[in-house]
Amino acid sequence: MAARIEPLMTVEDLEAMPEDGNRYEVIEGELFVSRAPGLPHQLLSGNIYYNFRKYLDDHPIGLIIATPGLVFDQFSGVIPDLVFFTHARGTEIIANDRLVAAPDIAIEILSRGGENIARDRVAKRQLYAKHGVKEYWIVDGANRAIEIHHLGAKGLELTAVLNVGDEITSPLLPGFTCPVVNIFEQ
Repeated sequence: MAARIEPLMTVEDLEAMPEDGNRYEVIEGELFVSRAPGLPHQLLSGNIYYNFRKYLDDHPIGLIIATPGLVFDQFSGVIPDLVFFTHARGTEIIANDRLVAAPDIAIEILSRGGENIARDRVAKRQLYAKHGVKEYWIVDGANRAIEIHHLGAKGLELTAVLNVGDEITSPLLPGFTCPVVNIFEQ
């Protein structure tokens, strides 16, 4: 008996999804559904955004955006928690009120549940690498840790796991330092 092949989902299909409080994403034609992020997730996002904004106020090199629509192609449209891109790249990656190419940095905050964690650690990491995201942060609120991945010959490779007591720096953000504890403060 032949295996049944499901039709690939498209970004256009996402537009038809109901406004029901869920987050719909499509990665390489596969639909991913997750609930809207809870308060702990949103607090982490706000702390990251705040620390980026403080840096960007003194170093106006780009923009930090929370939960943008990021459409790579007709079969991959996701909603990262945060992205950063330089002003120089803005004209390359913005079209029709969406981001349509890789930001410099993509940041995902892990949500509870094995499927959600696998999506961020595997599917999104591979997708971001394929499309040229230079740096990928995975923020693990449960373990109060931040994984930093950099684009290399084999994709987005883990280069650091930062814990409370460490500082975040980035070659893409000259002069940026942020104590990890600042991200996890409530």
